Amino acid sequence: MAAAPLVYLPDSKLRLVSAPVERVDDEVRALVATMFETMYEAAGIGLAAIQIGVARRVVTIDLAGKDEEPQPLALINPEIVKASDETQLYDEGCLSIPDYYEEVERPARVTVRYLDGDGAQQELEADGLLAVCIQHEIDHLNGVLFIDHISRLKRDRVVKKFEKARAIGELPSFPKRERRAPEPVEA
Repeated sequence: MAAAPLVYLPDSKLRLVSAPVERVDDEVRALVATMFETMYEAAGIGLAAIQIGVARRVVTIDLAGKDEEPQPLALINPEIVKASDETQLYDEGCLSIPDYYEEVERPARVTVRYLDGDGAQQELEADGLLAVCIQHEIDHLNGVLFIDHISRLKRDRVVKKFEKARAIGELPSFPKRERRAPEPVEA
């Protein structure tokens, strides 16, 4: 499977609400494979289907470090069914907004219900970086970007930067770098 091109801010596709997957079939499994290939090539830890232009409720995640065995996790039609009142700050970034990071506050623990690659319903409790990543990617499925969780001033600045780059015909480039797991920021 070949990697797909990423969709970058300010592309309006990133604001679409993704449609549920009706049936987990070979087409959906092929989409998942393409998403993993794209995510790994871009050195990311999570990807929503809309980030490659497919408005379907599919997410891929792998938090394994550079020298660790891959731990791919595909979530189809993920839904957060429980979130803790306790929150945590993480320095988040996004493959669709290259080279921009900001602290985002999110629930520290979540429970997510989803379908796996065989179409079986699963439930997963997550905390730490996995909880952050799940929330970040589900936001994408709902047309929400991590910059929507920061101040309006900061958000407007980054959007203008990407609009200017697009207007002059520069595609944002995502430099090859080691996959990294962001470190939590103490609240």
